[in-house]
Amino acid sequence: MKRALTVLCLLGCYTGLTGGSLRAAQTFGEWSAPRNVVELNTASNDGYPFLSRDGLTIYFTSNRPEGLGGDDLWFATRESVDSQWEDPQNMGALNTASNDSLPFLSPNEHVMYFHSDRIGGCAQGMQGDIWMARRRNKHSAWEQPTNLGCVLNTAATEIAPAYFHDPATEQNWLFYGSNRPVGPATCDRGTGGLDVYASPMGEDGSVGPGRLVCEFSSAGRDTRIFIRKDGLEAFITSDRVGSQGIDIWVSTRDTLSDPWSVPTNLAYPFNSSGDDGSPWLSKDGTTLYFFSTRTGGYGGRDIWYSTRMKLND
Repeated sequence: MKRALTVLCLLGCYTGLTGGSLRAAQTFGEWSAPRNVVELNTASNDGYPFLSRDGLTIYFTSNRPEGLGGDDLWFATRESVDSQWEDPQNMGALNTASNDSLPFLSPNEHVMYFHSDRIGGCAQGMQGDIWMARRRNKHSAWEQPTNLGCVLNTAATEIAPAYFHDPATEQNWLFYGSNRPVGPATCDRGTGGLDVYASPMGEDGSVGPGRLVCEFSSAGRDTRIFIRKDGLEAFITSDRVGSQGIDIWVSTRDTLSDPWSVPTNLAYPFNSSGDDGSPWLSKDGTTLYFFSTRTGGYGGRDIWYSTRMKLND
């Protein structure tokens, strides 16, 4: 495994970068008013969306009564990115009578990471761990899920996994939220509840211990993040001061050698007076899916999306 960066320099302090590693920031227009994905939502909670690279499959979480109990993992497909989604299907063997939620695919789409409070984890009580399931290719069945182990997982909650391949160092990271006791490396802004952690990943898929990511954490609840493919924009789910309930916040940097900016709220009309969170960003940076409890939905959490124009390359 490549040597991991220290906590304070995580994703921010690089030395010896070549000119090709210093990527210029892209610029985008304003986000559109969010739209409800009507064919996926029900009167139950439907959220935590994640799309495949080609945009033709969406994975999400729902507690609709047709599931196995509690939150389940579901998916839906469509013929083209301009087509409507087909009827959602339960992911069957990946689910249990416990809560199974927050799916996130590896870049090759052969591994799915998700949160579960099923029996057999490292957490105490109903806290929940991060689990994974593999498949040989995109057309094969998912294998039986396994726990990521008690190096990453702890007796506390580990939730909302998010995979990121660092384009500067070629290091793979698994980000997640955890309410574990804070160690000696605390953030200047303070921590509370769930904070953002990251574990380095080996080439064999093994995971190291989690490191507190101060740039994305606050005294509030900070969970699912999504970092744009070029590593220059990060979206954070948080109820930190300045939020209306749960909101999506954004942090940027001009190049991979720059520190992350202090996160700012995406504000209205993107965020609402309801809860808005769990962002998924398309690889071109122009489409953002998320959950919301805003008015105009079907009850509970719904899946919504917003778009923006790319102004340069």
